[in-house]
Amino acid sequence: MEAISVFDMLKIGIGPSSSHTLGPWLAARRFVAETASIASLQEVAAVNVNLYGSLALTGQGHGTDVAVLMGLSGADPVTVPLEEVDALPRRITSGRILYLEGRFPVTFDPADHIFYHHYESLPYHPNGMSLVAFDATGTPMHQAVFYSVGGGFIVKEGESMVEQGIVLPFPVHSGADLLRHCAARQCRISDIVIENERTWRTDDETRAGLLEIWRVMKEAVYRGCHTEGTLPGGLQVSRRAPSICLRILGDCTHLSPDNWLIHIKEVQKDFQRVLRLVGAFAMGVNEENANFGRIVTAPTNGAAGVIPAVLFYYYGFTDQEVTDDHILRFLMTAAEIGSIFKKGSTISAAMGGCQAEIGVSSAMAAAALTEGLGGTPEQALMAAEIAMEHHLGMTCDPIGGLVQVPCIERNSMGAVKAITAANIALESDPSKARVSLDAVVKTMLETARDMHHHYKETSQGGLAVHIDLSLPEC
Repeated sequence: MEAISVFDMLKIGIGPSSSHTLGPWLAARRFVAETASIASLQEVAAVNVNLYGSLALTGQGHGTDVAVLMGLSGADPVTVPLEEVDALPRRITSGRILYLEGRFPVTFDPADHIFYHHYESLPYHPNGMSLVAFDATGTPMHQAVFYSVGGGFIVKEGESMVEQGIVLPFPVHSGADLLRHCAARQCRISDIVIENERTWRTDDETRAGLLEIWRVMKEAVYRGCHTEGTLPGGLQVSRRAPSICLRILGDCTHLSPDNWLIHIKEVQKDFQRVLRLVGAFAMGVNEENANFGRIVTAPTNGAAGVIPAVLFYYYGFTDQEVTDDHILRFLMTAAEIGSIFKKGSTISAAMGGCQAEIGVSSAMAAAALTEGLGGTPEQALMAAEIAMEHHLGMTCDPIGGLVQVPCIERNSMGAVKAITAANIALESDPSKARVSLDAVVKTMLETARDMHHHYKETSQGGLAVHIDLSLPEC
């Protein structure tokens, strides 16, 4: 059984796409490390990168080319200065020299060394890529095939996703498993996660890591709601989150993220204000994501705004006094629900459409909010089921191959659905529910299999082929 940590489901990275940006970035870094383990990087004269299927079809719109350059150069997506994400690829393109791991020069022109195989897919997953390192005679020194399977997860051809030797005290493959553990221990979902995380790290390490996740989420919301302008890529999409927040909250540009949260908590909590702000928080994160900003995959970059927006709602607009401990439990519960979808279905839009991204993130947030507001494990899973039930069949159809339209607005929809699902579950008796979380996970997988490939992150169907790109975005 696959063992998935909180920090597998929630990763700090760079936008705009977890499967098309973060995954290829990590694959390129790993490829260089593997090459260095079998030969000197000084002997490498050139590297070729082949992108297949969905990576080829929407790769440039999703920044796959940028990600490959950053990964080969050894940049860490968690710590690299954001300005380097723009500057480094420009230097490589203009100088036609790339420094492997930032030290070893090789000839590299993206136009000549990155190949887009638009009509060819590799067998394991639509997001496939191969990398080949050559010596000065043109002889291959090392080659490998990687698959970016969603949420920043990568799999090397011939390897398994399952960590060998990892045995969790409370293994969870389904909602039924999770409820059984909670019932046996008379505990919350987050308590099960705490016990399982001890397999990998100490409680202090888990706490520190989750606080860092929360910090990055707060900063992403703050930047997204305070940075105006037009997003890159040619669609001329204007950032909207800042103007919404300005109209409701006033000019708060001098505040830090933490002080801004305090200010938000003091806002009058009428329905219209709360609804508009939750939408702005979600859109702000994904406007940052579309701008190659630093966000948290939750469970993907394309759906990165849902959980932060619902967390801000939980912190600022509910009657509960929310502490850091509440936030950490929220994140742990959300991650556990996300792992159930990953194990039983998919979190990759290239395999399942947008139901695998916005749908899963909405289910994660719904369950976490339900537990945070005092709901039982049964109610939390009911909330997750309700949220996903109303995202089933959602296609991934990014216009122009960019994570902008309709992706940014969909995050606000997912956040509101999560809050609604939590409220319904908290007012309901789960024993009378006719649909279980496991049933909806199975249904999502079957829907993904039945969905035409045009609607799976290819920009070959849906809105992507029915929008006149010469018109401004509304």
